[in-house]
Amino acid sequence: MGCFALAALGQTGQSNAATPRQPVLVELFTSEGCSDCPPADALLAQLDTQQPIHGAEAIVLSEHVTYWNHLGWRDPFSFDAMDERQESYMRQFALDSVYTPQIVVDGEEQFVGSDSSALTRAMTRAAAMPKSALAIADAHRAADGSVVFSVRAASGAKGNLVAVLAENATRSDVARGENAGRTLHHVAVVRVLKEFDSGAADGRPLELSGANLFNAEKDGEPLRLVVFLADRLSGHVEAVAERTLNP
Repeated sequence: MGCFALAALGQTGQSNAATPRQPVLVELFTSEGCSDCPPADALLAQLDTQQPIHGAEAIVLSEHVTYWNHLGWRDPFSFDAMDERQESYMRQFALDSVYTPQIVVDGEEQFVGSDSSALTRAMTRAAAMPKSALAIADAHRAADGSVVFSVRAASGAKGNLVAVLAENATRSDVARGENAGRTLHHVAVVRVLKEFDSGAADGRPLELSGANLFNAEKDGEPLRLVVFLADRLSGHVEAVAERTLNP
């Protein structure tokens, strides 16, 4: 696995503030145990904060896998569901193996996660593709610590509904492994992911909970609630929306 330098994201023109942006889902598979991942983490953060792609609203997720944990550092944000999700993409894209860092844009394109040129191109293409409307409502934290919300899709929208809770920002002082001695920063770190059937986007009450959510709340950072509809066969993201939940 080679190292890739972080380059500035290319701007494809200045967006008019009054012009609606097309939401685009950007998933980064990463690990604190992989020395090639910090540049990709930084690129994702740059995309998230600067939103430089004309016509696109990047909705980002940092998905930490477990398979680097045996090399001396256990990534505190990694869990098995992220491995499983990446393996499903491996099959979808007919790859020989999983790898980090990997970016997947709208479930449609994948490439090395620190390749800013590929990210600009993929985001530009994704922004030009129409999406169905998707709305989050009544999102709040329940007394038991879970997050309750509802989702309503446009009439005729298809695909399985996936709901994600991601911690807004995290940092780690890495003591061992390939990144020993480094302080690593991440944005939109996935702590809970759950798939619902396609009928769940009809406004009914939905809930997300789990130990990872409890641990995220201890950090005092806002949570990002991201929901999207993904085609059952192709994995293509048909609709995506995001809501911030403050502590």
